Parts: sequence; C-alpha cells; structure tokens
Amino acid sequence: MTDRGTQDVGTADVQEPRRRWSIVGPGIVVAATGVGAGDLVATLVAGSEYGYTLLWAVVLGVVVKIALAEAAGRWHLATGSTIFAGWRSLGPWTTGYFVVYVVIWGFVYGATAMTSSALPLAAMFGGSIPGWGIPCGLLGLVLVWFGSYRVFEKIMTVLVGVMFVVVVGLAILVLPDVPAMLAGLLPTLPAGSGIYTLGLVGGVGGTVTMAAYGYWVNAKGWRDSSMRIMRLDNRVAYITTGIFVAAMLVVGAELLYTANIALVESDRGLLDLDAILAQRFGPVIATLFLVGFFATSFSSLLGVWQGVSLLVTDFVRTRREAVARTPEELAAAGQLSEDATRSLPYRAYLLWLTFPPMALLFLGRPFALVVAYGALGAFFMPFLAVTLLWLLGGRRTPAEWRNGWLSTTLLVGSALLFFGLCASELVDLLG
Repeated sequence: MTDRGTQDVGTADVQEPRRRWSIVGPGIVVAATGVGAGDLVATLVAGSEYGYTLLWAVVLGVVVKIALAEAAGRWHLATGSTIFAGWRSLGPWTTGYFVVYVVIWGFVYGATAMTSSALPLAAMFGGSIPGWGIPCGLLGLVLVWFGSYRVFEKIMTVLVGVMFVVVVGLAILVLPDVPAMLAGLLPTLPAGSGIYTLGLVGGVGGTVTMAAYGYWVNAKGWRDSSMRIMRLDNRVAYITTGIFVAAMLVVGAELLYTANIALVESDRGLLDLDAILAQRFGPVIATLFLVGFFATSFSSLLGVWQGVSLLVTDFVRTRREAVARTPEELAAAGQLSEDATRSLPYRAYLLWLTFPPMALLFLGRPFALVVAYGALGAFFMPFLAVTLLWLLGGRRTPAEWRNGWLSTTLLVGSALLFFGLCASELVDLLG
C-alpha cells in the first residue's frame, strides 16, 4: 500500500535486486541501537505476565517504527538537508529542548549503557560493574573515535547477527505454542496490560537514535535517487527487530508465564533469566544467552556514541548557519561534511558520554537526574513524530515526497501513541 509520501520513484540504483540487498545497513544500525537490555526485560516481563496475548503489539510497534524511520530518512534524501536543520527551521523551541535533552540524557544514558554491557561480562567472568563497565565505555569511545562509518556498520551488523541468532534460537529451543502465538496476533487488552502494551509498541527499536537514521543514510552515500533502497533497508531492519522482540516475548511466555516466575523489572532481570536457563538447559545455553545479552547492550552503546554525537555536531553547525536565514533556507542547509566525525563538537560529546557518567557506576544514579532523564525521554518520540508531520507536510519538502494520507495517518497515530506513553511515564515518575 503506498501514497504520495511512500511512492517509490527513480530506478537508477535499484535495477539489480542482489545489489539492493547487499547494501542495506543504516536501518540495522538504528534498529539495533534502539533495542537495549531494558527493552529485553520489558518484553520478557510482558510475556511472563500475559503469555502471547500481546504479540500483536510487537507487530504494531514494527509498523510504527517503520513509519517514523522512513519519514526521517525521506526528509534527508528528499531535501538534501538534515533533520536538525529542519527542526531549527521550526523555531527556537526545538533547539532549547534538544540542548537540555542531550546534556542530561547523555550523562545518565552513558552510565546505563556501560552498566548494561558490564552485567553479562561480570556474570560470565566475575568482577565488578565498574571493572567491566569502564572498559566497555572506553572500547566504544575508541571504536567510534577512530573508526569510519563503514567499520562501525560492520561491527554493528556482527552484533545484530549474534543477538538475533541467540535470542531467536532460544525461542525455538523453548518450543513455542504456535496456536497461542497466532491467537496473540488478534488485538486484545487484558486487564492491567495497558502499560505493557504501550511499552511493547514503543520498545521495538529506537528513541532519540531514530533521528540519527538520516545521518547514517547520508554516511552510506545515498541520495534522493536511493529512496527505494532506504525503504528496503528500513523495512528489513525493523522486521528483523520485530522478530527479535517477538522471540523474547516467546521466551517470557514459555519459560516464565507457564511456570509463574516473576523477573526483576531492571537490567538485572536478565541475570535472573540466565539462572533459569542454566537450571533448565545447562550452562552452555545460559552462557550463549549472556553473549547475546552483551551484544544487545554493546550495540546500543556504540549506536548512541556514534549517532547522537552526529546530532550534536549538526546542532553546532546549524547554529552557526542560522543567522539571517528564512525557515525555508535553514531547512535546506545541506548535509554534514564527511569530516564531521573528526570535528570538535563530535568528539567533545563522545567524551561527555564516556567519562562523566563513569562516576555513576560507583555512586549510583542521583534521583533528580533519573527523574529528569525519564521525563525528557518520554517526550522525545511524540516530538519526533509531530515535527516529521510538520516538516514533511509543507513547502519545506518537495511536493513528490511530502506526506500523503498513509504517511500522515501513521505519523499521527505514532504521535498519539507516544503521547500516551509519555503520560504514563510522567504518572509513574510523579508517583
């Protein structure tokens, strides 16, 4: 099903189907970055509470994220500009939000990513969370600081392959109930399942890093004639991620729901699952799960280190170019240069993500920061959906690539959905 906003044009780079499949990549990067240890736990808990009943929410999450990422990529390819240049053309309120967000979010996320990467390593080899978390952060810094996009994409692809094979293999191992899975594709809402449903839809890969998709598309060398390639890449990535998340739901339903076992609702809940796997299937399977746990966590760390640093770099660039420009001129401000990853803003934010958060590995997370992080994070996805509706629905975008009825419907639905998630998060925080 297509509309004006999703109609494919241009065939110069899509004449060879094999070539199309061989160059997909940015979508895998953004989808893998968005699925972290917290999403795995949320999915496991949903499966342990409701079995297969909420499987349909995973499918809906795939559709929502495909629509959002496609819109972000379409803006970059159709306008030859960046998402941040588009945001800045909408007014100073977007810049104010972004600055506060990336400073607080980056500080807390840096500690979260290092902790999540350290947990499976500490479980496998012993040692402390700081003892493993700090080397993980430093390794991510070195790989992103010195590596090209091509190297970064290859590393991410390997990590995605590991996490996918481990988790899907585990889902097959626990012998899923296929009739129950098919029944779970019919939308139903058991009592008390609202927050889990919203979490499953929202957790299928990506928050702030979805805005980085266009930058990775540009780093790949794609331009406006590559629209079909971008859409294929995006769909393959999020369908793959949806299968991954569905596999975790299967594991939760089969291992936990049937045995009435509850997990801790934090990253450490995955270590509880490790113990259950060791008891049921032996230490080899449990160790393989920890390897997949590490691949999931470290891929998120690398993706944020690279992608959000690009957003910060573009913030600085567009700030310098914003003087005496109309919104239309600013929205067409062009792409980042190829040496953006060697610029001072890029590397400064990399250092901010890596070194200051290390203090939280020793001291714990200050409550005020956690509250601010949760509140700001809850607001980002509706912000992205609303701004993409605005940018792709008016004269800033060439007419052939503007939102049509299908794109508009999906983006409006995404905005409403994430406003619901935002409200739920704020209720929890205030409570």
